[in-house]
Amino acid sequence: MKKLIVIEGLDGSGKATQAKLLAGALEGAYPVRTVSFPDYASPSSSLVKMYLGGEFGSRPDDVNAYAASSFYAVDRYASYKKDWQADYAGGVVIADRYTTSNAVHQCSKLPESEWDGYLEWLFDYEFRLLGIPRPDAVIYLRVDPAVSQRLLAGRYEGHMEKEDIHEKDLEYLARCQRAAAYCAQKLGWKTVECAREGGMRPIEDIQAEVLALAREVLS
Repeated sequence: MKKLIVIEGLDGSGKATQAKLLAGALEGAYPVRTVSFPDYASPSSSLVKMYLGGEFGSRPDDVNAYAASSFYAVDRYASYKKDWQADYAGGVVIADRYTTSNAVHQCSKLPESEWDGYLEWLFDYEFRLLGIPRPDAVIYLRVDPAVSQRLLAGRYEGHMEKEDIHEKDLEYLARCQRAAAYCAQKLGWKTVECAREGGMRPIEDIQAEVLALAREVLS
């Protein structure tokens, strides 16, 4: 068994929770490892932290799509080489975000006419040139940006000054939503609708759907 399953979604969509629950559900049947990106505990994420902290500009668009992509890609490469390469060779790795996050967040900085060219460059760069694994499946947790913002407000207990430059830019998040919908359709991601009538579905309901999709990949 050698599988990489990515849990993708905008900020506040519950990626970390669903990755953890999925790993718990699969343990015993498979060797399972979870990873999360960016790897904030590693020095490899330094440029990502500088970018999100506004050191290169206060808006996401102040750093172009290709430069920002490189920050995240190098962090993933370091994580793979130092931390989970052996786990991937003999089991199931569940990633909370991955190259797919570059696809969503950086496409949103470009005109739609350039999205296909950027995606070709991105996947060639990370999967062929850097040599990190290509996902076997991407499960996209779709949540409207307005719902995400309410969830983030709860995460930060009303202290919205703690938001990074992505989280505080609603117009940027709306662009990311459009880019994610495009990527999901073009790249064959499995979409889970996490919100209903302006609020989140129960975590357990979402998890049941995520687990069913994962089992399709592993069967």
